[in-house]
Amino acid sequence: MTLVNSEIKPFSATAFHNGAFVDVTEADVAGKWAVFFFYPADFTFVCPTELGDMADHYEELQKLGVEVYSVSTDTHFVHKAWHEASETIGKITYPMLADPSGNISRNFGVMRGQEFDDGEPVGNGIGLADRGTFLVDPDGVVQFEEVTAEGIGRNAAELLRKVKAAQYVRSHPGEVCPAKWEEGEATLAPSLDLVGKI
Repeated sequence: MTLVNSEIKPFSATAFHNGAFVDVTEADVAGKWAVFFFYPADFTFVCPTELGDMADHYEELQKLGVEVYSVSTDTHFVHKAWHEASETIGKITYPMLADPSGNISRNFGVMRGQEFDDGEPVGNGIGLADRGTFLVDPDGVVQFEEVTAEGIGRNAAELLRKVKAAQYVRSHPGEVCPAKWEEGEATLAPSLDLVGKI
């Protein structure tokens, strides 16, 4: 089941952000671009490399008007402890959402062991989220999603490229970005004239 072109569901969470605990809801996301970056657990192995990579690209994402929310089923207290204990995690300045109830993870369809009934998540899963990345546009609609297996880390530079493509397409109706498109390169305008000629 894909969430692309669907609106995100209401949520409420406590985040560890810039040394404080803050409340975050879907209202904080409204009208902005947002990345929800789910990962299995704090104090693990692949996860800190991914979150550190995202931290290295966070400033550029911010310049594009994108907020990043990392999400795991750990509590906000555990996020704080990890932030203080790890040099890699210590450089994070984006909000780290706590999802101990698993509600956000289930809403995005990344709770491990989760079942679906007519496309709706049911059951509690097993308490950990898969590695899932979701790009949400200012209307609250998912424009991109990616879920990888446990041992496959993600690449924030590739995510950044896709963010730029999604923003370009949104601001240029009638144009699409071809494979490996980079900012400033040519796009396509789908038409019958192009059929069979690409």
